[in-house]
Amino acid sequence: MTPWQEVAGRIEAGDAAGTLRLVTALDASGRKTVAAELPRHLAEQKRVHAGWWEWRRQIPALRVAGAACLPGPAAVANWLFRRDFGWRDDHVADAGRILGLLRQRPEPWRADLARRMVDRLRAPQVGAEIPHWRIAASLVRETGIEPPANDAFMLGWLRSLGTAAHGLEPAHLERITDDPLFARLMPHAFEADGLGSALFGAQIDVIVRMVDAGILDRPVILDRVVGRLLSDGPSALPTLAELHDRLDPTLDEAEERVTDYVRMLPVAPLVVAETALAQVRRLEAEGRLSDDMFAEAAEELSFRAERKLLLALMGWIGDAVRREPSRAASGLAALSAIFGQDVLPLQERAVRTALGLAGHAGERERSTVREAAAALPAELREKIAAEYGEVVVTPIRPPVPVLVVTAPPVPPPPFSSPEELVRAIGAFRWPLGSEEFERILAGLVEWADREPDTLRSALDPLREVLASHAYCYTPFVEHEKPYALLCRAALMFASVEDSRSRARTSKSRPHPYGERPHPIDQLIRERVREIVTLFEAGERRPVLLATPTSGTGHIAPDTLVTRMELLEAAGVPPLPADFQQALLRLPRSADPDVVARAARLSSPAGRELAAWIERGGLPDPVASCELRYDRRSRDGAPYRELRARIEPPGAGPSDTGLSGTALPDGALPSLIGELFARDPEDRWFYAQILDWWPAVMPSHRDVMAAHMAEILPLFMDESYGQVDALTRVVHGDGPVGVATAYALVVGMGNRNPAQRAAATDALIALAARGDVPTAEIGRAAGELVRDGFVKLNRITSVLDDASRAGAHAVVWDIVAEASRELLPAAGEKPRANVADLLATGARAAELTGARADIPELAAVVERGGSTRFAMEARRLHRQLTS
Repeated sequence: MTPWQEVAGRIEAGDAAGTLRLVTALDASGRKTVAAELPRHLAEQKRVHAGWWEWRRQIPALRVAGAACLPGPAAVANWLFRRDFGWRDDHVADAGRILGLLRQRPEPWRADLARRMVDRLRAPQVGAEIPHWRIAASLVRETGIEPPANDAFMLGWLRSLGTAAHGLEPAHLERITDDPLFARLMPHAFEADGLGSALFGAQIDVIVRMVDAGILDRPVILDRVVGRLLSDGPSALPTLAELHDRLDPTLDEAEERVTDYVRMLPVAPLVVAETALAQVRRLEAEGRLSDDMFAEAAEELSFRAERKLLLALMGWIGDAVRREPSRAASGLAALSAIFGQDVLPLQERAVRTALGLAGHAGERERSTVREAAAALPAELREKIAAEYGEVVVTPIRPPVPVLVVTAPPVPPPPFSSPEELVRAIGAFRWPLGSEEFERILAGLVEWADREPDTLRSALDPLREVLASHAYCYTPFVEHEKPYALLCRAALMFASVEDSRSRARTSKSRPHPYGERPHPIDQLIRERVREIVTLFEAGERRPVLLATPTSGTGHIAPDTLVTRMELLEAAGVPPLPADFQQALLRLPRSADPDVVARAARLSSPAGRELAAWIERGGLPDPVASCELRYDRRSRDGAPYRELRARIEPPGAGPSDTGLSGTALPDGALPSLIGELFARDPEDRWFYAQILDWWPAVMPSHRDVMAAHMAEILPLFMDESYGQVDALTRVVHGDGPVGVATAYALVVGMGNRNPAQRAAATDALIALAARGDVPTAEIGRAAGELVRDGFVKLNRITSVLDDASRAGAHAVVWDIVAEASRELLPAAGEKPRANVADLLATGARAAELTGARADIPELAAVVERGGSTRFAMEARRLHRQLTS
């Protein structure tokens, strides 16, 4: 057995220790042989295995073999940092083995490797071990080189402090200070980008302990901490503020840095701003803050949006003016700025503080307060007027924002050549947009018919890549992505035999839990599967019917008739799933000339298409949703879920067992029928391509929304982009109603702000078209909030954003309906965030000029109260009735 065969055997067995023993015993010739074989071995593993997970156990042994046998520092560095090896995160275990091998190399060689490794270090995750940092750090220590500047190297050292100083005993601190890296890196520790990924409680403990012990110079560390907090501005690190507080500056130290603290106040994150404000307040309380610094700090803070900071500021102003009345002018100027905050509790607190300072106000300050008070609600204006004099209010209707809505994307043009198609196939990756999916699918069928030899020749170099994606990435047949199926179709056309061979060895198998794909996903997949079958049988089609001509997913009727004419001229029927998808993408009307043209189609499919075009596609089904409590959950607790009911119009037998029909003979095609055959016991646990769904039924928005309303709650706390699909739904056509309302409310309730922004866009798009089902949305919001299915504060944030964007009229209608559902009856406690809903309603009503009588609101006002809820209720009631 050759040396390589022995080493290869240990590598394939995943035996890193055995590999180490073998390569250590090799002579120069043996190592040279192993070095030459390693890249070939790695390439072969990637070729024969489905993916990295099937050969990942070899990675530690491969690293050891490369470190021992590859000749130069550059080759070893490249080998250790191979992206293929990144899947195996056991760098700590590797470090000891690899360092033992590297120490057998000459010192200049190791110094060169150390520089190369430090240069290539990257810090991928917060708190995670930086790959190969231990090896690089050990080489730097042992060779004594000056390490290249690299923040990742610095961060790795900072992260190591947490373990090196375990217990914080003097001996542990000595171990840190004796480290050669300490003197090189500590002076620059607070300059590194990504500092937040390495500064945690353990590191803070070490730094504070070193400062207390006199190892680190206290003024220098304070200067660097405060300087970094100031320079980072809105990105300043809360952990750095914690370090600052742990250092606990004295009054003298704080006074030396007061200018920096004041300059942090306008933009620093809340935690950092609180740290800075605490130091400024300490100095003011001890009489060590100048009037100018007080005025600047109060002014800067008065424009912050955080309620916590503003409340702290108002409390400070009251205390400071009591200590030093001459600061009333600066304090009242800041309070006047807070009057403009459209948050009633803040306005009320600012008014209360201003009333307490009235005795210290001169005429100039009184004039400033009266002018600013014009922005206050009437109830608060009256209080200001009683102490500061008449407040003049000039009735000015707030500017009404204009709705602006983006158009749906335009489908990309078809491919102009087989080569262009193959370049697109080679470049696409999951997740794949539906537009590009449709374009590639149509191009594959078209060019397979027009220039089959050219296309097959162009696809041949991609066969290996296509095979790896087509048969290896998804172990369960039911979970096959359209991306994998599309690769399978391209591979099948390139080589039927190769594709069949791959299919025989594929690890795809039925899902162990028996879950089946959603019918919409099934329709999309079936369209690709039938093309795989078509190519396997050696057949062709000149064109696909279902490729959209509009960004909404619609197909222009005249284009669809032309495509059917091409199929009839070729004497071939349409592919079943492709035909059914094309029918669903018909618009709701067609020109009479197109209807007449379709009537001349002669094939059975052509006559069926003509009937659909004449009838305006599928008649409108009736969709509804309900919140259902189900006790089928595994722990026996009630399981709440939204369930949809979709009933096609009409009556009559069908091959799907449905009642309801869209076709003259009373039958729905099977795949279309699946979209309505809803078994009450079915539960869909996933939907991989939700953003593709709207293009499946672009003429029936409420039906699509009903399907989505069942899926969206599963992703309420996720940020995968599912709510973006709502924006595509509303750009379609057809009625909107209860199902759309429930889907929108669930989208509004997503935890992720970016997803809620997508729900806002959908609401704005509906408002621009005058299609918002306001009453249904209001009732759905009331029901889902009452049952704890969604959080009211999230819904309110979406409504507020939509109102500010120009959808104030529909927002008011939604709030009016929702408030009837959510306002408390006599004796009930208001639920959380109802005050925010009323505030949003008041702003929208003001923009709209709405007048209304809401008995539930009037009853709340009549009961009185001084809480924010009571104040917002009075504000809205006054807006609606004055």
